[in-house]
Amino acid sequence: MLRQYELVERVKAYDPDANEDLLNRAYVFSLQAHGSQLRASGDPYFSHPIEVAGILTDLKLDDETIVTGILHDTIEDTVATQEQIDRLFGASVGRLVDGVTKLSKIEAQTDSERQAENLRKFLLAMSSDIRVLLVKLADRLHNMRTLHFIKSEEKRRRIARETMDIYAPLAERIGMYGFMDELQELAFRQLEPEAHATVVARLAKLREGGGDAVARIASGMKLLLSQKGIDAEVTGREKRPYSIWRKMQGRQMNFEALSDVMAFRVIVDDDSECYRALGVVHGRWPMVIGRFKDFISTPKRNGYKSIHTTVLHSENTRIEVQIRTRRMHEESEFGLAAHWAYKQGGDGARAREAYPWLNDLLEVLHDAASPEELLENARLAMFQDQVFAFTPKGALYQLPKDSTPVDFAYAVHSDLGDTCVGAKVNGRVVPLRTRLVNGDQVEILRQKRKAPDPAWEGFVVSAKARAAVRRHVRQKTLSESQSMGAKLLDSLGVRLKISLDDELLGPALGRLKLADRPALELAMARNLLTDAQVGEALVPGSTAGQKPRKKRGKPGPAAVSIHGLTAGVAFELGACHPIPGDRIVGIRHAGQPIQIHTIDCASLAEEAGEWLEVSWGAESDGAVARLMVVVHNQPGALASMTAVLATHNANIVNLALKHRDREFHTDVIDIEVDDLKHLTTIIAALRQVKAVVSVERMRG
Repeated sequence: MLRQYELVERVKAYDPDANEDLLNRAYVFSLQAHGSQLRASGDPYFSHPIEVAGILTDLKLDDETIVTGILHDTIEDTVATQEQIDRLFGASVGRLVDGVTKLSKIEAQTDSERQAENLRKFLLAMSSDIRVLLVKLADRLHNMRTLHFIKSEEKRRRIARETMDIYAPLAERIGMYGFMDELQELAFRQLEPEAHATVVARLAKLREGGGDAVARIASGMKLLLSQKGIDAEVTGREKRPYSIWRKMQGRQMNFEALSDVMAFRVIVDDDSECYRALGVVHGRWPMVIGRFKDFISTPKRNGYKSIHTTVLHSENTRIEVQIRTRRMHEESEFGLAAHWAYKQGGDGARAREAYPWLNDLLEVLHDAASPEELLENARLAMFQDQVFAFTPKGALYQLPKDSTPVDFAYAVHSDLGDTCVGAKVNGRVVPLRTRLVNGDQVEILRQKRKAPDPAWEGFVVSAKARAAVRRHVRQKTLSESQSMGAKLLDSLGVRLKISLDDELLGPALGRLKLADRPALELAMARNLLTDAQVGEALVPGSTAGQKPRKKRGKPGPAAVSIHGLTAGVAFELGACHPIPGDRIVGIRHAGQPIQIHTIDCASLAEEAGEWLEVSWGAESDGAVARLMVVVHNQPGALASMTAVLATHNANIVNLALKHRDREFHTDVIDIEVDDLKHLTTIIAALRQVKAVVSVERMRG
């Protein structure tokens, strides 16, 4: 543990103007506040914040950040208060300490809820002052270094999983690869102990067989570059066990088949020498196809710059070579800390400008509907391989691997994503689920009144796109349910012969423990309250002596007729494929979308929900009907069928071959139709086709 004078000397060594008195007062305050508290290792608890401060001095951070590291656990784990911190060390330090403090006082029912709430508050604080993240990462790094002292395996694994899913990706996002590597390695040791031990043992065995191969290769590469007039610093190392294990998992191969377990860094003075060094390396050893990346001309979204290549060294040994300048190397190791943005007046706005992903992440936090969704979106937003794509005007966007044009549209702007109806990639119109590759030029086709398609959630990969689609689905569900509930409530008022004014609704809402009329309408639409319960609340005694409504059977007199019904996310069409013109019935289940069935649907006999009479309105926009067509097995049969469908303006949604033999084949075709009359006309036309044997509408 650093002594008080040692800590001050380390700060003064790189920042002579640092406030020495502030550092001394913080050291003494933390020592007294933590008192006799002990860590799981048996060491004084006070050693932890001092070690965190020591890690921050390695990053050469300012005195306020170092003081925050010293004080970061005082509010949570001691009797110290926020007011004391503000008064003794200033409002700026107080805000930083408050941002870093773990929110352990939050009462959460599950680990996911607690983890999500901590992450939400932490990221919001980080967006105001990015130094919060630097202190938090140093705190997590020291905790991971001492994690093995915790006796509970379950707790160790929970902390390691959180580190792997959240903190290592955050370190990567701000370019602190040194932190990221160590956090991943320490977490891997806890999450996969057997795999970690196996990889370490294999590396040791490889080291014994090949001697000090790393030093030999590094020395030879430095000599080669020197002979070509390039003054370079060359270092090498074995890849970390986690990096090796992840590559083995991704490529589905064992350790023996993995050849590139050594990595080398070539550090030169300027950008031009990076490319000269690359030419020398590629001139001496053959490059492995597909393993070259130039992050100098196209930096990563976190600002990372370097050239990566893999070459085939002697004895068919693959080695990875990273070529960069000294400045690039410093930024790779220390990332955001190397920029000293806060020294230039950098606040949260400056950090969000430098790191656009932070704005995306904050938008994701706002859109998340549950702790699980928040954690999922945070992982998507923070830790994915990248693909580079361009707008028609040449603007470059970095996207997660396997992104689609929809992901690209949302990366450019949320409004562009919401109004996207199609896309051109490299000048060709493509399906929206097309996977983009590096260098694609993407043009988004839009329509002003378009809205996100719920089906997009099945193929988008970026957190921003997924959150936007989910937000739209929630809003549409709420809107449709609210509209349905309003009609149900109005209908109930007509049956009870009452006026639903505030004078009557107020007491009823109180009896039902609801806040307002919209809440009542929503509860009725979702069948969380029956008509009888609402009627009794509106007019006490109105349901006395009435028999409970049956859950099964034909709609009773209390059923509600709803016009203008179109299938949406609050309504689902049943497997009987009802279309406008069919007589339909709605089935309500608590908390679920209303199921729409034809009145003669065979599955209604098994339904246990509440029946609701519904009808198609004039503005209904059609639906999908399913046909079973038996056709002679002869050339041109399918073409003749599709020609009839095209003539009658029926779009084919799906076509499947159900059965085929020597003489006939049976096709199941889903087609979009306007109404029952439209479908009847199509069936009649298909039956006139010479190749068609029979056409029947399917109801299941």
